Amino acid sequence: MAESDPRIKGEPLPRCPGISVHDLMAADSNPVPEFLYRDEYENLGSKPIPTSRYTDPAFFELEKEKMWPRTWQFAAREEEMPEAGDHVVYDNAGKSFLLVRQDDGSIKGFYNVCLHRGRQLKTEAGWSSALQCPFHGFTWNNDGSMKTIPCRWDFSHLKDEDMALPEVTVGRWGGYIFLREARDGPTLEEFLAPMPEHFRRWKHEECATAIWVGKVCHANWKVVMEAFMESWHTVVTHPQLLPFTGDANSMYNIYGDYVNLTVTPFGTMSPHLDPQGRSQQWIVDEFVKYNGRSSDNYEGGDAPEGGYNVRVPDGKTAREALGESLRATTTKMFGHDVGFASDAEMMDAILYNVFPNWSPWGGFQPNIVYRWRPWGDVDHCLMEVRIITRVPPGQEPPRAPKMKFLGVDQKWTEAPELGILGDVFEQDMANLPFVQVGLKSSRNGKVELANYQEIQIRQFQNTLMKYIDGEL
Repeated sequence: MAESDPRIKGEPLPRCPGISVHDLMAADSNPVPEFLYRDEYENLGSKPIPTSRYTDPAFFELEKEKMWPRTWQFAAREEEMPEAGDHVVYDNAGKSFLLVRQDDGSIKGFYNVCLHRGRQLKTEAGWSSALQCPFHGFTWNNDGSMKTIPCRWDFSHLKDEDMALPEVTVGRWGGYIFLREARDGPTLEEFLAPMPEHFRRWKHEECATAIWVGKVCHANWKVVMEAFMESWHTVVTHPQLLPFTGDANSMYNIYGDYVNLTVTPFGTMSPHLDPQGRSQQWIVDEFVKYNGRSSDNYEGGDAPEGGYNVRVPDGKTAREALGESLRATTTKMFGHDVGFASDAEMMDAILYNVFPNWSPWGGFQPNIVYRWRPWGDVDHCLMEVRIITRVPPGQEPPRAPKMKFLGVDQKWTEAPELGILGDVFEQDMANLPFVQVGLKSSRNGKVELANYQEIQIRQFQNTLMKYIDGEL
């Protein structure tokens, strides 16, 4: 699709030379949703970001005071707590919260604090008929009402109606459960817009967590998160992806204050590579080889049904061939017919970033879901990676696995269930701790951003400062 297409809003944008997202989607095998090729961009200026936002303990405290309590936070997935009495503990930025499934299927959220001496009521997910403090035995019903006060004769000054657990606001969308401390502010649907409209096609409520790994990283939570808000670091950090990734031809959209979208095309060669002598079949072979499913594994070159022995017919592109194969394989694996899906929705990196710390992928493949949380101090964070997959029709969603926890000295590759993603994340980790050291060593105290390819970082930083300054 040409840059002058009337469905593209605003002025033509600077693009890396090469095939654009719009060109690829114009040639797609199936119709592509309009929102995946419509530019939503505005110039946010070129002012540098102070390094102190990543390194200053005082700024870290301002985030805890002015931002975190006022924003919606992704706290759990529905399949983590499917039964009445199930509870999930969500800890972030020095506070602990408790989500509890009620008898009617609703979910309530509480501050995870005993109102007697302040102990956390729960320290991990589980099931309880009631919420009893392990210290002295004060007990609440799962709806937060007071149930039992031990030695009640010595607490004549306490009334049950005054001892209900303080609640936080709970929101639910797409199989995700959110909480917010503040009572005022945008509704969850307003906060997430336009994602509810976009995700009607992809229906994350029909998915369940298959893999869940978290790792402590030696870098500020924003440093790590912002590494996933642009794709152009691929050329140096992830060079093995270049044969089948249009890294610098990605599209970056921003939607208001809270949501942005990156579309990075796969099945096409990076504009950083010389295309001379490299065929569409070469692109496919590199894609298959990287994913560990080379057709060489199959005797006679014939892959089993739904396999990855992908051949590019004359007159077809790598994207068309891969899209056809992925539609067939995904339909077979998960029981949902995705024959209508576009090539883009089957292979491209369609990554939404939601302020402040949550990033789900769109499309019809098993989706990656990221979450980042401060971890103790300004210099550490917990990065979580989930893979959610579609539940076959008629089956009950399986309960989510427990998160595999990797410490700061462990590698992502120590979670073999992540497959090739573990290697990719390790390449990122080769940079991020040294970004944190570099920011602390900066002489001019500035971070300079690209106007387009890093526009999402600027949007995020602008929204953060609106919270810090009391504008949101």
